[in-house]
Amino acid sequence: MAATRSIELKTEVPGPRSREVLARLKASVAAPLSITFPVVAAEARGATLTDVDGNTFIDFAGGVGCLNVGHSHPHVVRAAQEQLDRFSHTDFTVVPYEIYAELAERLLALAPFSGPAKAAFFNAGTEAVENAVKFARAYTGRPAVIGFEGAFHGRTYLSLALTSKANPYKAGLGPFAPEVYRVPYPNVFRGVSTADALDALRRAFSTLVAAQDVAAIVFEPVQGEGGFIPATPEFANGLRQICDEHGIVFVCDEVQSGFGRTGTFFAVEQLGVEPDLITVAKSIAMGLPLSGVLGKSEIMDAPVLGGVGGTYVGNPVAQAAAVAVLDVIEEEGLLERSNAIGETMRARMLAWQERWPAIGDVRGLGAMLAIELVAADGTPDSETASKVVEEALARGVLLLKAGVSGNCIRVLVPLVVSDGELEEALTAWENALAAAL
Repeated sequence: MAATRSIELKTEVPGPRSREVLARLKASVAAPLSITFPVVAAEARGATLTDVDGNTFIDFAGGVGCLNVGHSHPHVVRAAQEQLDRFSHTDFTVVPYEIYAELAERLLALAPFSGPAKAAFFNAGTEAVENAVKFARAYTGRPAVIGFEGAFHGRTYLSLALTSKANPYKAGLGPFAPEVYRVPYPNVFRGVSTADALDALRRAFSTLVAAQDVAAIVFEPVQGEGGFIPATPEFANGLRQICDEHGIVFVCDEVQSGFGRTGTFFAVEQLGVEPDLITVAKSIAMGLPLSGVLGKSEIMDAPVLGGVGGTYVGNPVAQAAAVAVLDVIEEEGLLERSNAIGETMRARMLAWQERWPAIGDVRGLGAMLAIELVAADGTPDSETASKVVEEALARGVLLLKAGVSGNCIRVLVPLVVSDGELEEALTAWENALAAAL
């Protein structure tokens, strides 16, 4: 008996209804909000998304990593609906609510802090990063922040200063926040070793900014937009040592890598270091706007009373969804599932790499994997990456690019994807590679 197929393409892509809605969007929505896929969502469940023309795709984009528990998980939907029915908003700092404490307690129990720790919640990943810097500045009394080449930390002005991709994120939008400095991140494929990166950081204290002026070093255990480049344990330990040496707050940005994406709840758990602060967002609440900073109590308590906050931060509906997300990750064994998905995908990607020299690198942790496409001379090949994404869409799979040069294709598939759906999507992706290469 043939396996049931999840991908179902009833019209050309985009279909007539999608084209109609896209025309309305073009006429009424600001042009810079550019759209990746020319299909308009109608409904989504688990790892599949159906458009307004009835075409069903397997979703390897996952709302850019927000859907580790899948689209519209019934347990999460129910929790959010029940909270919405009770009340939707008070502003936590005006009238508090119990779900805030429950979520803080659950996340702190999962976080790799050895001593007392606290949490604060916000709306978006960029807000979590900006507030982590506020906590660090208040704690150290210092102004400067160090980030890394290839980093992505958000699009509001301080985060954007830390973000290391000029086009399209920064072009024409400066000036950016001052006292933000950038150093290399290790990338073996591109010839930057761990030792090179740590040497560059130490040198920066002589050539860029004095160590005693640095409040925080902000790093991603796996660079997201940078092309899914995992840090080595040696690099993370080197950063921890440098932070300890100079009294610098070590901030770990887990916005894209957290919530089981890499096979552990936080990616940093695989690196054998304890950060001072962790930023979380994306998959925390199944796509509802919520983010947070988790960290050592003395740092989290450093700003003056009222020094952090905001009208919507820690929205109760999103927090109810977040508590339900934690239930799903635990009850459905999604950490183990992430590793299993990762093993299956990595095996396929390595086979593709043997078949096509254009696949220069296969990398990542757990299910957070990417391939990097290169020209014959080893330079980044963004054009071919775009062609593969286009061919995959035509075959019913939604794939996203990444990398400073836009030449990597990353996987952010919901961890609830079935074995059948995974096989179907990887076969379609392989056919897309064959068509493009």
